[in-house]
Amino acid sequence: MAADNHRIAHISLDEATIIWRNADVEQERRVAIFDLIEENTFKPVRSVERGATGPYRLQLSVVDGRLSMEIANDAGEPLETLLIGLARFRRPIREYFAICDSYYQAIRKATPAEIETIDMARRGIHNHAAELLLERLEGKVETDFPTARRLFTLICVLHIKG
Repeated sequence: MAADNHRIAHISLDEATIIWRNADVEQERRVAIFDLIEENTFKPVRSVERGATGPYRLQLSVVDGRLSMEIANDAGEPLETLLIGLARFRRPIREYFAICDSYYQAIRKATPAEIETIDMARRGIHNHAAELLLERLEGKVETDFPTARRLFTLICVLHIKG
């Protein structure tokens, strides 16, 4: 089995979970999904041990304060559902929203140097959260840093309250 089979071929977000979005958030979601589908590493360990092969379909939602990752094969047949506690993500999500708000405002009014400073802070928060997600997925899903980064973006989209 080729390593490129261990990837996400389709990803969707539970629309009922997303309460509100604006043009900036919608663009972030589109870019994250596009980039994720273009290049990712995703190997659900237990499913592969039971003989499953990719590529995979992934549905993300928030259920009772936990991230639900419904993993299916490319034909849409369910393989497993992972539930990951989000308590450790509350602060990074809150910080990421705050810095994104600053970034979107800066794009409209600030100097290039100010925008770059805010963007560096935004990337730092995003990177920290991706590392945290990698830790939480350890033993469940083998993935890489860029994939974890994009998944964190989508987790944030699921938490927008308006």
